[in-house]
Amino acid sequence: MATTPAPPGAPPKPTWDPRSVTPLPWLRPTIRIRLTLLYGGMFLIAGILLLSIIYLLAAQAVRTGNEPLYKIVDFTDLKVSSSTCPVVDNGGLSLSDFNAAISDCMDHQRKVALDNLLSRSLLALLGLAVIAFAFGYAMAGRVLSPLGRITRTARAVAGSDLSRRIELDGPDDELKELADTFDDMLERLQRAFTAQQRFVGNASHELRTPLAINRTLLEVHLSDPGAPVELQQLGKTLLATNERSEQLVEGLLLLARSDNQIVERKPVDLAEVAGQAIDQVHAEAEAKGVEIRGTREAAVVQGNGVLLERIALNLVQNAVRYNVAEAGWVEVTTAVEGGQAVLVVTNTGPVVPAYEVDNLFEPFRRLRTERTGSDKGVGLGLSIARSVARAHGGHIYAQPREGGGLVMRVTLPV
Repeated sequence: MATTPAPPGAPPKPTWDPRSVTPLPWLRPTIRIRLTLLYGGMFLIAGILLLSIIYLLAAQAVRTGNEPLYKIVDFTDLKVSSSTCPVVDNGGLSLSDFNAAISDCMDHQRKVALDNLLSRSLLALLGLAVIAFAFGYAMAGRVLSPLGRITRTARAVAGSDLSRRIELDGPDDELKELADTFDDMLERLQRAFTAQQRFVGNASHELRTPLAINRTLLEVHLSDPGAPVELQQLGKTLLATNERSEQLVEGLLLLARSDNQIVERKPVDLAEVAGQAIDQVHAEAEAKGVEIRGTREAAVVQGNGVLLERIALNLVQNAVRYNVAEAGWVEVTTAVEGGQAVLVVTNTGPVVPAYEVDNLFEPFRRLRTERTGSDKGVGLGLSIARSVARAHGGHIYAQPREGGGLVMRVTLPV
């Protein structure tokens, strides 16, 4: 039985894409080729101009050098007259003296012509050099102008505007390749920061909810007057632990948020921020017998008021909590110094070695302790303060105070 031949299949797909074929490397309009052609053409044009000028000057010098040195006035008496060699006008010269005078005059005239040629050539070279430098400066600025555009975009991105793109047009050269790579990097960074902000928001909700539920349940059980004393004591211990966990979660979330640059900025007075922080810590300072003092002058910066208040609050709280038992004080001052807003918090307290100062800004680090429980906080206050200061383009410094305590100095751009 004869079998029916199968219909012909589709032709095989090509294994290469004609659009993926790149031109030869030496045909690509790269910066190297463009600069080579540009400066090579400039040198060629300058050489042609210089040769033309030298040719004209040499032709003039040759015409000057070929002028007749003398002319015969009277052929019968052989009277000779010369405007360039007056010595031959004098009569009574022997033949040898006459030839020597003519030779000297020719040498002198040739020297004058060469000197004129040299001086004019130097002037022409100087003029061409000035023109060449000016033209080269203009052309270099035109060729390198995309770098200025890339720099401006990078500076805008450094100011937290990740939505900016270079989008450089023009020939497919190294600068366009750099700009496209930079745009791709910005796109990935923006996606990463967006994902981080989304994660922080979700984590904030997911972590706060169970802690709030635990606190509510514990408070309900503690409100029962008939509960046993042991149960009440356990409830208070669990409630304190839950409160510490809430503080830790709030500190971690604030630290994660403050690591990003501040996009929306408003005028904020550091004196007002420091005053609000002092009001919040005033009761705790009175309970510990710590005096809060200092003069606060107006120092307006552009930033986020809530985060800046957190800096002042953390510094003042630490200054009050880590203080001496008797006759302690905290000095809070604000001012504008050298074009920068300055917040200084100084306190009495235990002696802090200079080598321990940098460790205080690390998360969960305290003086001479590390990752240990304490009723004074969770060890994130200075880390948050440094992160918020950096997000505002500022810095925070710590310096041991003579006699004990610290001098915390925050500088922010006005």
